[in-house]
Amino acid sequence: MAMNRSISRLLVGMMLIVGVRAGLSAQGQPATKSLYDRLGGVYSIATVVDDFIERVLVNDTLNANRAINEARGRVPKAGLKFHITTLVCAATGGPCTYTGRAMKESHQQLNITEGQWQAMVADFLKTLDKFNVPAKEQGELITIVDSTKTDIVVSTTSQR
Repeated sequence: MAMNRSISRLLVGMMLIVGVRAGLSAQGQPATKSLYDRLGGVYSIATVVDDFIERVLVNDTLNANRAINEARGRVPKAGLKFHITTLVCAATGGPCTYTGRAMKESHQQLNITEGQWQAMVADFLKTLDKFNVPAKEQGELITIVDSTKTDIVVSTTSQR
């Protein structure tokens, strides 16, 4: 009897290991990949960020903001791309560690309006569409981006 219980436990343990290796969780459900993995890892993220930054650098709505233009003169494009890549990598569950400044600190002097925010989001969506990022992953990315909005966009009452 004790031998049967030991064999049963061994078999259950082996089934769990085989199931997890086959992409199943311990509950028998498909294992969920991180957003980072579903996006293809850091090289794919860097490619998307590169295209996105190139778009925002020529966006007329964003360029109309003098504070943004002045900040662009102080921050090298390659450095900006690096920081955004590590930020996205970390925020999507990847192995990167973001070492840049906090969103509020790095954007507080830019006086970014709701219209400028929307222009940036539109550019981001164009980039995601260009690289055929699936709708589910786009939604998750937009949720992450939206979580930074209160630290980046100036309120309408402070714009007056």
